[in-house]
Amino acid sequence: MKITDIKTIPIQMPLPKTFKGSHYFMTHRCTIITRIYTDEGIIGECYNGDEFETQAEVIKIIHDEIKPKVLGMDIFSIEKIWEAMLSPTYNILRDRKLATNAQACIDSAVLDAWGKSLNQPLFKLWGGYKTELPVVAIAGYYEEGKKLADFGTEMENLRAAGLGGCKFKVGGRSPEEDAERVRVARSAVGDDFILTVDANQGFTQRDAIKFGTLVQNCNIRWFEEPCRWYNDRSSMALVRNITGIPVAAGQSEYHRGGCRDLFMDKAVDVCNFDASWSGGPTEWRRVAAMAMAFEVEMGHHEEPQVSAHLLASIPHGTMMEVFHPDRDPLFYSLVENRNPFVNGIYQVPTGPGWGLKLDETVIEKFRVD
Repeated sequence: MKITDIKTIPIQMPLPKTFKGSHYFMTHRCTIITRIYTDEGIIGECYNGDEFETQAEVIKIIHDEIKPKVLGMDIFSIEKIWEAMLSPTYNILRDRKLATNAQACIDSAVLDAWGKSLNQPLFKLWGGYKTELPVVAIAGYYEEGKKLADFGTEMENLRAAGLGGCKFKVGGRSPEEDAERVRVARSAVGDDFILTVDANQGFTQRDAIKFGTLVQNCNIRWFEEPCRWYNDRSSMALVRNITGIPVAAGQSEYHRGGCRDLFMDKAVDVCNFDASWSGGPTEWRRVAAMAMAFEVEMGHHEEPQVSAHLLASIPHGTMMEVFHPDRDPLFYSLVENRNPFVNGIYQVPTGPGWGLKLDETVIEKFRVD
């Protein structure tokens, strides 16, 4: 089955408000829909990524540098196709992450076509370890006018919406202030509600340790990217050893070697490598294999349309991350056949490939090309 064409559709959906983490903010939900056409009529598709500023550059790499190399290739030659997409990463004068983003778009669509050709969901083809996953919402953002008690109400609303937990934003205030926000969140929902915290590399080493000691009694599932980027591996190893709270990282790595170094330096308990940013599901599965050798659990940074299948396919997968509908309207409106959240659990789609049915009316409304 040969690849005959590749098409991309950039999507930009404005958010109802600005969402702020420790040192970043989001005003739009953006993504790239990639479609792979084959000579047997099967069309593989997926959507990947969420970066507004670089979307056009990623699409240009797909069409100018990758498409000419993979047209005519056999859809079952997944590893060979992946290798053919490596050359754009060799450009030392631009951010390599742009090329790995582009690679991820093609890889994801190729895998969807592969699954559809075999009439099987990808998580079953990769191992089928689970059929359902715990689901948590990324929330607890910094908002103007938000009071301390509001964070407890937010957690209660997430539980009422069927979610099983929250990844709570920290690192943008003092350790004491952030710890108080987390304590309010925990007290509102009890210990059976999963609570992780994510500093997005916002704390210094000392402040991360201070914050960790202040929330030791809050049953924190993991502390994500606790420390600044410039000494993160060494700092994270100290944070996990001193506080006793498991540490998660990996989303900021764009290749398997970066994750290997996290494992070798004993810096993480959970690796949340992002397939949409870092070369695609094919690369994510290589990292997952390494993680198992080091007894490190696997997560996935956002992107539930791909993460559900990846995490459910392996024994050391953790939980699926989503956003509130205001923060990620795409997942709730673009995916026509999205499974509901029931008592904190998400059923992995059982349709062939990724099992996604995309709403064409939403595509037409928010496409920007």
